[in-house]
Amino acid sequence: MSIKKIITITAVAVISALMIYGFVLISKIFSANTKFEEKELYVYVPTGANYSDVKKILEPYIKNFENFEMVANKRSYPENVKSGRFLLKKDMNNMDLVRAMRSNVPVKLAFNNQERLENFAGRIGSEIEADSLSLMKAFKDSTFMATNGFNEDNVFAMFIPNTYEIYWNTSAEKFRDKMIKEYHNFWTSERIEKAKKQGLTPVQATILASIVHKESVKKDERPRIAGVYLNRLRLEMPLQADPTVIYALKLRDNNFDQVIKRVFYNDLVMKSRYNTYVNVGLPPGPIAMPDITALDAVLNPEKNDYIYFCASVERFGYHEFAATLAEHNVNAKKYSDWIASQGVTR
Repeated sequence: MSIKKIITITAVAVISALMIYGFVLISKIFSANTKFEEKELYVYVPTGANYSDVKKILEPYIKNFENFEMVANKRSYPENVKSGRFLLKKDMNNMDLVRAMRSNVPVKLAFNNQERLENFAGRIGSEIEADSLSLMKAFKDSTFMATNGFNEDNVFAMFIPNTYEIYWNTSAEKFRDKMIKEYHNFWTSERIEKAKKQGLTPVQATILASIVHKESVKKDERPRIAGVYLNRLRLEMPLQADPTVIYALKLRDNNFDQVIKRVFYNDLVMKSRYNTYVNVGLPPGPIAMPDITALDAVLNPEKNDYIYFCASVERFGYHEFAATLAEHNVNAKKYSDWIASQGVTR
């Protein structure tokens, strides 16, 4: 056999081997390599995790881990592990999987209607890596509260209900710092001036808004209710807000899961800083997280002469308003008779 023929055969063999190797390599890199049926799922890599930790997290979802590791090593992923929340999609190839594990996907975090700081911390702690205890510690940090004009009673006023994008691995302190930034963004000079015209600071406006929020789910009625409470504050009358008494009862019983539909006379004389029947002025902190419409109602109240209101028996969900006690007593008796007829005992 001639040297030329030997060289040709050798070249063909090498090229064929390279082609086969290339095909195998491409197959390992670009073939689908997932073993879950869902269209997509999220995996969570905790702060401080290393590649060994990530392998344990990913193994249930990857069909051929050896192939994945080959690509991961080529892409220097083991030396550059990121913590966070990562999106895997069905039939991703190994290159896609490595790319996915480098792209931290934020959590869309929406919150409202939380009744107290502890509930809020639990809600957030179920959505991000920081747990409720670390969140509570961050919120109630004495230096942070003093710097931003809060105390343990009213720090709950800091949180503005909205939808936020937060990285899952955000620390408790960074989450808190984002929330105080959002608080200052919300309380523009215009809003602060509106609160001042009502004789309120932003924190006081939030406390009053929490009462308005609890008094009515009817957004169109909230400016009128805010007007009534502001009238009482100016007259130095007790606010006499049933939601504050309900909050005080739950606080006393350490049970915020109980449902209280009716307030009795004995409840109205209960000693509590939150009982606005026995204390003049605002309670020491919010009794709930008010939504934006309640805050806007306090900042833009209806100007009226009403001093009293009670639930309407003709327009359920709404209230009847009165400028005099005599008018109010008529409305209150209608409601009292109706609720007694319904057999509501608490």
